[in-house]
Amino acid sequence: MDMKFVAERHKGFKPSVLMQLAGLSKDMTDKIDLSIGDPDFTTPKEILEAGYKDALAGYTHYSQPKGYPDVIQAVVNMYKRDLGVDVPTENVIIVASGDYACFLSCFATINPGDELLIADPTFLAYKVQVGYAGGVPVFFPTSADNGWRIRADVAEKYITSKTKGIFLCNPNNPTGTCLHREDLEAIYELAEKYDLLIYADEIYTAFSYEVPFTTMLSIPGAAKRTIVMNSLSKNYVATGARLGWVIAPPQIIDAINLEGVNMVYTAPAISQRMAKFCLEQGAPYMEPIMAEFKERMFKTAERINKIPHLKVQSPPPGTFYLYVDVRETGMDDVEFTLKVLKEAHVVVVPGSDFGDCGKGFVRVCCTVGLPKLLEAFDRIEALGL
Repeated sequence: MDMKFVAERHKGFKPSVLMQLAGLSKDMTDKIDLSIGDPDFTTPKEILEAGYKDALAGYTHYSQPKGYPDVIQAVVNMYKRDLGVDVPTENVIIVASGDYACFLSCFATINPGDELLIADPTFLAYKVQVGYAGGVPVFFPTSADNGWRIRADVAEKYITSKTKGIFLCNPNNPTGTCLHREDLEAIYELAEKYDLLIYADEIYTAFSYEVPFTTMLSIPGAAKRTIVMNSLSKNYVATGARLGWVIAPPQIIDAINLEGVNMVYTAPAISQRMAKFCLEQGAPYMEPIMAEFKERMFKTAERINKIPHLKVQSPPPGTFYLYVDVRETGMDDVEFTLKVLKEAHVVVVPGSDFGDCGKGFVRVCCTVGLPKLLEAFDRIEALGL
């Protein structure tokens, strides 16, 4: 079909290396794929059975557009119980996935030409979501020298009269960084000084090893200018449920609701029932899974640091991502990625896919069992890089 029918915003799109890796590795029957952030665990059967039981009881219809009231209340209760934060019910909306939560939050708040500060390196989708909403992503650097933590004084240098807000991913994809409370306080002070919104993607709340996870909502005064996005995907290994939520001031929630009813209308009913069970009773079923993720991360980081010319932060700060420094190999991150793919049949992602600051690093997803993770780096070490 003629490209004239395709919207201008899609023309000239260049696929990332990540998007190309699946095609390059499709015929490798022995590949070890460490490229995609999809946990390999099946969602615990108790969570699935809760959704199934409620489906049989009739929860197969549209819910209220903002979500079932008891699911909203479960979100509120979890934030109070686990994070010590009081969240009014009118500040919560249930949506169809964490990605959609980010997408809706951008569309609800960004006007054409508004600039959003985003820490580099960053999750790939933010740039696209901001751009689709008519905004301009403005990247500010972070560094491996301080564990990739955001520095508010660095971000401040990129603020202009058009700056609308600052986007956070905490704990961070791709670096695994966990922001400390003082980092969040500094970001809030910056937002207060320049009257900015804070967009806080917190979908890895259960994966904080270095410091206890701190939500931006726990910083006094921050709730009035913060949009928090979260989901079942990582914390409850339920990526297929496509269920998330947004916590924000009521005016923003109302705008998100207006968008949602004209796009998806309501979040999936059965997934909402799963969410209620997860938030109220899911912790015991997740504890062994989270313990295994932590073991994978720590032992894989130790293994990597035994390989000449490779290094990674150890112990890892959080998530299930390791951001490995490959600069001493003499290759750039794309060259390294392609070499280990072709010669070791191990799939990793070049750090430059996540921003200029990621050059010289590769992202490793610890989303396969520990034996496979160790085998992957045995193969890589055997290359003699």
